[in-house]
Amino acid sequence: MTTRDLHAYLIPALILLSAVPVGLLAGVSIGLGVALLAGAWFFHAWSLSRKSHGVDQANRCIDEQVCRAREFATVDELSAGIAHEINNPLGIIAQEIEWIQHVLKSDSLKGLKDLDDCKDSLREIAQQVDRCKEIVHKLLSLAREAEPVIQCVDINHLIESMTDLVEREVSDKNIKIVRNLQPDLPAVYSDPPLLRQVILNLLVNASHAIEKDGIISITTVAENGAVEIVVRDTGCGIPNENLQRIFTPFFSTKPQGKGTGLGLAICRGIIERLGGYISATSDVGRSTAFTIHLPIQRCVQGET
Repeated sequence: MTTRDLHAYLIPALILLSAVPVGLLAGVSIGLGVALLAGAWFFHAWSLSRKSHGVDQANRCIDEQVCRAREFATVDELSAGIAHEINNPLGIIAQEIEWIQHVLKSDSLKGLKDLDDCKDSLREIAQQVDRCKEIVHKLLSLAREAEPVIQCVDINHLIESMTDLVEREVSDKNIKIVRNLQPDLPAVYSDPPLLRQVILNLLVNASHAIEKDGIISITTVAENGAVEIVVRDTGCGIPNENLQRIFTPFFSTKPQGKGTGLGLAICRGIIERLGGYISATSDVGRSTAFTIHLPIQRCVQGET
């Protein structure tokens, strides 16, 4: 309860306290009337307090959205700049690696001491260059502001195609994917390639969280004018302090060198551009669930 609430309840509390002496002096009916007046005042104060809290919460949400928009604008500019500066040198390094690998295969160098070590070092450099290219690609995805291509989407069909893809990769790790798809799910007016990117990212993250021997469940349900997609895994879970930052660009809970910290930030950016939102909940040591809310909008007949 805030100081403002205490002030609002002070007057009806004083009136209520005065009901007993007023009743003794002026009669029971008058005292009862004063008590009823205090009760009505309490109800009015409670009602105002609820409305005030609602306004405060709405203001906090707006502030958070403004801060997030500023954060994304800054990250977008930074991402585009870094990607531009790094992309060209990476291309040159990759070409030079290919040339040196070609030279090392020449007959004149056969039998040279430490030749195999040189080849191993070059192979490692090439792998790291590929990793840098992947990061640059994600940076450009984060910064890209291309307008979604909106069309009618069968969400269940889209999920089935992405699930089949991941299922083949995780079957040898004893990870089972369970589908709980609402049969009569309405079509959603959205961008299929962008949605595929998000679903695939969440499914891959879920498999990484489990590592082996676990279950990924994916659920769809329509309610209150929106389609809800839930991707849940039986992995290690995410501590609350990390959960608050999970959609922040460059934040990652994976070991160094295993993640860029951009995947979930890109997912959130995509879903918000499509008019929805994404949230996460976690029970550490037991499960984590990512929930996507997408608004259902009218599709033109025959478009699906």
